[in-house]
Amino acid sequence: MHAPWATSLAALACTVLPAVAFARCEGYVPQPRPQNTFAQDVGRSFDRILEEGWIEFAVYEDFPPWSYQEKGEPRGIDVDIGRLIAAELGVAARFRLVPAGEALEADLLNYVWKGSAIGGHVSDVMLHVPYDSEYSCRIEQVTFTGQYATEAIAIAYDRKEYPDKGPTPAFFRFDPVSVENDSISDFYLTSLLGPIDKIRRYRSTALAMEGLAAGETKAAMGPRAQLQAGLTAHIASDLVVHEPPLVGFARGKWTLGVGVNFQHKDLAYAIDDAIAKALDNGQMAAIFNNWGVTLEPPAR
Repeated sequence: MHAPWATSLAALACTVLPAVAFARCEGYVPQPRPQNTFAQDVGRSFDRILEEGWIEFAVYEDFPPWSYQEKGEPRGIDVDIGRLIAAELGVAARFRLVPAGEALEADLLNYVWKGSAIGGHVSDVMLHVPYDSEYSCRIEQVTFTGQYATEAIAIAYDRKEYPDKGPTPAFFRFDPVSVENDSISDFYLTSLLGPIDKIRRYRSTALAMEGLAAGETKAAMGPRAQLQAGLTAHIASDLVVHEPPLVGFARGKWTLGVGVNFQHKDLAYAIDDAIAKALDNGQMAAIFNNWGVTLEPPAR
């Protein structure tokens, strides 16, 4: 599975300074305030979460190493981060594995500030939300906070094929590369190189890594964490991951955080504090390391 914003490169952005974000917000027309629109599920207050002793996190389903289900139990980096946050707040963690929509706006509407039209409800927190100053301007019903990692597009390759240095995208005019179908990497390579036959498409980044390991391609391109997680299944191989310059790709790196209903600012502050503490004391890095993934902290 690729992230819900994978079909829109404009949705991926690095953290910007508050002054820049403010300037970018000047061109946006304010949305109708929730109290002046249709009925919505605004979720539970922080006091109610503490009183009832549990907090619910929305995480993406079938999205290893970030979040997935194994033998009926939620697992993954984001699941462990949710448990860390819950422990810091002194409550139990519950997880709701949700499908990814075509756009982040739809996911935030369904899981953070309104609830889906049929049988849906708002979760207290949504993990794996990309921070983007344009989103923070446009989607006023959500507080974007708790930035915990930086993700980037990278390339995995076999050192036997490239003994001197790792490949750049230009190599894939001639060398086969595996990507997840309809992913950011797929769109980027297609726009850069054109409709060449060297791009081999798979249903997921994990399967793209399997294709690389099986010798079907010489490299695989995708989000760094998913590529690194794929290395753990082939620990004895010569596969490695690197991040070469990506020509014409200004959105090849982005920050991950959480989304909280804008009416629960105190909850957002508490989560932000818990994540900042985990980044400072090494707990966050330990979570990533346990999954074979290197933590690149967000810009602070």
